[in-house]
Amino acid sequence: MARVKLKRKRFVVPEKYVLILLTLICVGLMILSYTTDAAAGMFSFAAGYTIIPFQNGLTKIGTGFNRRMEDLKEVRIVLSENAALKEEVAKLEQKNNELTADRYELSRLRELFDLNMEYTDYDKIGARVTGKDPGNWYSVFVVDKGTDDGVKIDMNVIAGAGLVGIVTKVGPNWAQVRSIIDDDSNVSGMVLSSADNLMVKGNLQSMKDGSIEFSQLNDSDNNVVIGDKVVTSDISDRYLPGISIGYISSLETDSNNLTKSGTITPLVDFEHLDVVLIITELKEKAEEE
Repeated sequence: MARVKLKRKRFVVPEKYVLILLTLICVGLMILSYTTDAAAGMFSFAAGYTIIPFQNGLTKIGTGFNRRMEDLKEVRIVLSENAALKEEVAKLEQKNNELTADRYELSRLRELFDLNMEYTDYDKIGARVTGKDPGNWYSVFVVDKGTDDGVKIDMNVIAGAGLVGIVTKVGPNWAQVRSIIDDDSNVSGMVLSSADNLMVKGNLQSMKDGSIEFSQLNDSDNNVVIGDKVVTSDISDRYLPGISIGYISSLETDSNNLTKSGTITPLVDFEHLDVVLIITELKEKAEEE
């Protein structure tokens, strides 16, 4: 039996349709390309007014923040250095204060040494001032030496370049001193150049002008002049003789025309006393010897 072959029909697209299809595809691609470029342009245009300024703002903010952080870091460094400098300055000031105190102490000790050498005939002990009466002047004050150190009432006290006063009270480890500027102080003095006697009277009021008073000067020959030195006299019953008191700063004749009075500038700085020398001899003992 013979086999019959069936032939399939082939589908063939006409050429004109193929040309139309290709034309449409080309037109579509052109439209798509134009549309894409336009969208990109519009996006770029919009970004120029929105996104890019925003990005620039963020960049400026970030840059400012970084600068701020750097500034804060520098401030911390400066503050740290400043604190270190302040600490160093404080140490230097403390050292300077210590050196100033040492220099002041050395100056006072040199004064006491010179004073000690001036009165080598007397035995002495050093003492520090530990307290004083209210006010600017060391009229009555306390020192850190007492009976345990051999200190007795009526012992003379010197400092600076001359007489400070006399011991009035004493305890085991302290003594009270009344200075020659105190209102209750009286010292028998003598003008060194003429050997004329006078009475030195303490006066805190006149110390405002840096002086104390004297009276009962017998100077019939008018030998005494301003600038003459006054020392303790031989006739004093409590003060050892020859201790410097000061210099005559004013002088006038009394109303009785027999005696003179005036003022004396003390040799001791009674506004700044911190160390003194106590002469460990009494007037009676000195006279007996």
